[in-house]
Amino acid sequence: MDQEDRIALFLDYENLALGARDHRGGADFDFRPIADALAERGRVVVRRAYADWSYFDEDRRMLTRSHVELIEIPQRMGASRKNAADIKMAVDAIELAFERDYISTFVICSGDSDFTPLVHKLRELNKRVIGVGVEGSTSALLPPACDEFLYYDRLEGLDIPPPRSQRARPTRQVGANQRPPEPEPEPEVDRRPAGEEPGRDVDTLAVLVAQTVAGLQGSANGEVTASRLKRTLLRKDPTFSESDYGFRTFGELLRHLAERTVVELAEGPAKGDPEVSLPEHGDREVAFGLLRGVVADLGSGGNPVALSGLKNQVRRARPDFSEKKLGYRSFLQFCKAAATAGVLDLRWSPEADDYLLTTQT
Repeated sequence: MDQEDRIALFLDYENLALGARDHRGGADFDFRPIADALAERGRVVVRRAYADWSYFDEDRRMLTRSHVELIEIPQRMGASRKNAADIKMAVDAIELAFERDYISTFVICSGDSDFTPLVHKLRELNKRVIGVGVEGSTSALLPPACDEFLYYDRLEGLDIPPPRSQRARPTRQVGANQRPPEPEPEPEVDRRPAGEEPGRDVDTLAVLVAQTVAGLQGSANGEVTASRLKRTLLRKDPTFSESDYGFRTFGELLRHLAERTVVELAEGPAKGDPEVSLPEHGDREVAFGLLRGVVADLGSGGNPVALSGLKNQVRRARPDFSEKKLGYRSFLQFCKAAATAGVLDLRWSPEADDYLLTTQT
């Protein structure tokens, strides 16, 4: 644990929540993708959000369940209210930087360029700074000032926003045999309320482990060891225990997943602490081929195929398909990986208000 980054999280909540709603089709703000992204980067020891909470009653409950400390900024007039929240957040961050030497990373969740001087000062104090903001409402000045910047819209675990207007949505070009798009199925990861007995399904566990390994490989420095993976799983779900799935030790669970080609194990830096990675070939190439075949069938004649509803079509061709078992947290991420591998073309279409896929010619 001594080698882990300690993270302090500060949310300019009004900027983040209103930006998310304005630029994501009115969708509610979801804190969980931010929490998951930070869990893969270190141990979050401080979580604070700043707002006039009388305007965010439902959000307040959601954040409280995620153990975020709510800092009340009373209602004032015009810019003075905005400045009060910004100044309070900046003062608290600088105070924490001096008083808590063990905090190595500060996360500033806001797209407001007013926080650029704060970012510069934290970096001057030898702190790593990660910014988080909504893409459509983030100032161009803020991301270059940070060590790393995460756009909220691109975080794994967020669904594609619904179309802004169904009636105004242009008609898509589809193949003659293509069925109308169907709603995306509910996420496979179970989110039952606290206190409800979860199903101890090893397939669900495989999805969770693959997702976490993929996230650590994408964001962490160095190898992903079994001990590091276990700590990250516990940060995502403090109630996690391999014994709930019938395994005596975490190593036994990893060996079981390795036999199912969910992960690969290699000798690690210490005995009994193997390195964990995702398989590079095999099932992934088979899944890419499946996706390409479905897109080719639906888009016969070279017509583009919309992402919305495509996952249902893939599952009709292969009912056991799950991008999450391959380490992808969303179907969109899986399609982007296929495009990067040269299997097909993927582009965003403002006219269709959706991603469009075509097979390589």
